[in-house]
Amino acid sequence: MCNLYSLTKGQAAIREIAKVMEDDTGNLAPMPAIFPDTAAPVVAQGAKGRTLTRMRWGMPTPAFALKTRRTDSGVTNIRNTGSPHWRRWLGPEHRCVVPFTSFSEYETRPGAPAVPIWFALDESRPLAFFAGIWTRWTSVRKLKDGETTDNLFGFLTTEANATVGAVHPKAMPVILTSAEDVDLWLNAPWPDAAVLQRPLDDDALCIVARGGREDQG
Repeated sequence: MCNLYSLTKGQAAIREIAKVMEDDTGNLAPMPAIFPDTAAPVVAQGAKGRTLTRMRWGMPTPAFALKTRRTDSGVTNIRNTGSPHWRRWLGPEHRCVVPFTSFSEYETRPGAPAVPIWFALDESRPLAFFAGIWTRWTSVRKLKDGETTDNLFGFLTTEANATVGAVHPKAMPVILTSAEDVDLWLNAPWPDAAVLQRPLDDDALCIVARGGREDQG
């Protein structure tokens, strides 16, 4: 489960690859560590076309998992797109892409503390995108804040490739590496877009850093 990623490339690159028509993020500073519940940049369809905006990381939790909880901290990673809970947000109007330059999975070994391992497309950490979904939702995220209405996002996962699987065998994020894949994810009917929920080739990612709760690359 990817619960930590980094975005260190400027918004001009995001706008170019994702064909953004409107940008309401202001001055988007580098974000070397993005954690759950953070307001992070995403690209989604807006009233004037594709919009670069900020949303809160963590989609609504399924109701069955909230029965004994007073707050909903959100679901960051989505695997089972066949679930009725997630199917309602799979149309193009609820899809988004999440820009990143590296992401982290924790390596666990018996008797040792978990260590963040950072993955990117190569050592230069080029811009890529997670395939995400989003919705506007009213809930209690934190008791001290009470009920709030937020634009929320999460991104899809799939089976891990060999590179990620050596550290985290269960899953990896669904990653889009080209403008064509971004177009397909944001525009296509679900049966066509669903083919993107697959791992990258084994040699498409590399480890760029070990340890540290942020990636400055």
